[in-house]
Amino acid sequence: MKKKTTFLLLGDTLAVGLITVIGFLSHETLLTAPLLRLAATFFPTLLAWLLIAPWLGLYRSEIYSNFRQLWRAGWAGILAAPLAGLFRSLMLGGVPILPVFVLVLAATSAFGMIIWRGIWWFFTRARKIKN
Repeated sequence: MKKKTTFLLLGDTLAVGLITVIGFLSHETLLTAPLLRLAATFFPTLLAWLLIAPWLGLYRSEIYSNFRQLWRAGWAGILAAPLAGLFRSLMLGGVPILPVFVLVLAATSAFGMIIWRGIWWFFTRARKIKN
């Protein structure tokens, strides 16, 4: 696996983790939620992202190095949210999938991943200009 792809995967994982933490902070439950609840949001979201992102080419250099393709990260976040909701439901023993949870997860994931991938693009582009 290429070094850049490995870094992108690590960054994507950290971004999903940050999105999860921000979600729990926004509900003021980060310190009171059981670890299983955090895991039941983080792991399904990460798995869904890792299934959708390659399908949209987000680990191909011609995509991640092109600012005009940044929308794909947002689209992947939107597409991954329903799948993450399903995985989360299964992980929690079949709890109902709340449409509002999926919508908020889609919006925050899309926003968060566009920000992360935008930061990635900016720093890799700045490095290319330097060299």
